[in-house]
Amino acid sequence: MALGQELRQEKKNLRLLMSVFLLGSWGVFLLACRLYWMGNKPPNFSNSDNPAADCPSFLTRALTFLYLPAINMWLLLCPDMLSFDWSMDALPLLRSITDLRNLHTVAFYTGLLALAWFGLSSRQSRSKETNGKAHHVANGKSSTNGHSYHSDYEHSIPDSNSVHTNGNGTKKHYVSRTSLPTTENMVVFSLGMLAIPFLPATNLFFYVGFVVAERVLYIPSMGFCLLVAVGVRALWVRLRRNSSRTLILTCSASLVLLFGMKTVLRNKDWHNEEMLYKSGITVNPAKAWGNLGNVLKNQGKMEEAEQAYRNALYYRRNMADMLYNLGLLLQENNKFSEALHYYKLAIGSRPTLASAYLNTGIILMNQGRLDEAKRTFLTCADIPDENLKDPHAHKSSVTSCLYNLGKLLHEQGHQEEALSVYKEAIQKMPRQFAPQSLYNMMGEAYMRLNKLPEAEHWYRESLRAKPDHIPAHLTYGKLLAMTGQKAEAEKYFLKAIQLDPTKGNCYMHYGQFLLEESRLLEAAEMAEKAARLDSEEFDVVFSAAHMLRQASLNDAAEKYYKQAASLRPNYPAALMNLGAILHLNGKLQEAEANYLRALQLKPDDTITQSNLRKLWNIMEKQGLRTMAP
Repeated sequence: MALGQELRQEKKNLRLLMSVFLLGSWGVFLLACRLYWMGNKPPNFSNSDNPAADCPSFLTRALTFLYLPAINMWLLLCPDMLSFDWSMDALPLLRSITDLRNLHTVAFYTGLLALAWFGLSSRQSRSKETNGKAHHVANGKSSTNGHSYHSDYEHSIPDSNSVHTNGNGTKKHYVSRTSLPTTENMVVFSLGMLAIPFLPATNLFFYVGFVVAERVLYIPSMGFCLLVAVGVRALWVRLRRNSSRTLILTCSASLVLLFGMKTVLRNKDWHNEEMLYKSGITVNPAKAWGNLGNVLKNQGKMEEAEQAYRNALYYRRNMADMLYNLGLLLQENNKFSEALHYYKLAIGSRPTLASAYLNTGIILMNQGRLDEAKRTFLTCADIPDENLKDPHAHKSSVTSCLYNLGKLLHEQGHQEEALSVYKEAIQKMPRQFAPQSLYNMMGEAYMRLNKLPEAEHWYRESLRAKPDHIPAHLTYGKLLAMTGQKAEAEKYFLKAIQLDPTKGNCYMHYGQFLLEESRLLEAAEMAEKAARLDSEEFDVVFSAAHMLRQASLNDAAEKYYKQAASLRPNYPAALMNLGAILHLNGKLQEAEANYLRALQLKPDDTITQSNLRKLWNIMEKQGLRTMAP
């Protein structure tokens, strides 16, 4: 009988070991997959995510990391201060032994060791008491060495009645009973469930990217709840008086009620992002205000968002992401000088922030500061791809910098240099980057170099990458028109208009095609549509005025030249062309004023000088001017 029990026990142990082995193997496999997907490198965390991990002082690191489990236990005991994020300085570092928070650490570990000692020592003493002594159950009564035995910590539950018949036919009833776990066993089990799942978050084996996080307490909270239940159970068994048990029930009910109310209130914080971030302001104001700013910006509340970003920077001035977000908001509101200021601060705080270089370069390019823009784009392209917070976003921003640099060189007429930059961008672009605009600009550069087969290849690549890419339809249409494929070219222009009928640029390109085909009235119609739809776009309005002038619709041309000049009042070409159309329409004094203004901006423009002399000759003949200079 004993041998059979031993064999069954060995089989049971073998199954247990096999289960543990399979579970451990599966965990190792999942960790290996995670590491592979991360590029076989451990995750990189910034200093703000876990300040203690980056602290050079061993004492500070040790005291802080020892304190973290204590603060987590306090959150389980009294979750009065909860937050979606505890990074940065939400939990100040413990820098000396005299810090009073070390008392919390001592109290926590003392209590933990006391519970562990109680559970383990009680189990050992229980094992010694019962070692070598048989327990018999007869007629539902238990006995040990002929003496009745009862424990406050052990209870039996009737399982089934078994019947045995002796040789004389007499039946004896035996009751099989299943014991509940002892208090000591439950304490050990609860402590294991409380502590073991929390071990990866302790920074004991490796540094983690957070200080405190509610999510790491999900499984430990199960062990904590079991520990509370075991304590209530032990008190219930020990205290026999009804008044004492009533007090235990009252306290237990109050505890459940209070924690239930806290759960309801916390659920309200998680109702939406805005409420969640507002709830975290008291714990981590810098991060909470910054995230709240993002939410308000997405809601279109720009002034509130700007104030939220500034509040975040008040608490922590060197947050690169927040400086960048504030710069982006200011840029979108056309506050370019302020935006540049914050982009530069963001770069100073994090020199690898490629998106800040990108937007800085774009603003400089739009302001005509081309040399500064070039230097900014080149600096961005040379940032090393190491120790980056978001490698994919970084590569996308670097590719966009190279794209804009190539576009700048293209507009300056340096096509070979532009192509070299575009090729570098293609080599560096990540998989998630949308390449259609880059491919289209490659085609444009080859077109300027009169390498039409190469241009056609890249236009087709652009359309393959994004079949509804409007610029590629327009540029490919121009190429087809240039190579004599007029009907095919017109299809691409019309397709571009069909893709977005509200885009004036599409009508403008189609109008230029019609003008080249001498379909003047149709071209004029397209020009006016373009200027009406994109009335704030200088290039569209200016080109529309040109087309109307070439179609001999001078009055309409005058209207749009005036509009173009109002969009760029200091652009000499706009003033010169306005002067020319006014000259043709007989408005000589207005024409003279615009010619003179154009010459003030560009004194060496020979065309304007020639037109002005012709105008003065006419004015002299009409008696509007006495003598020409």
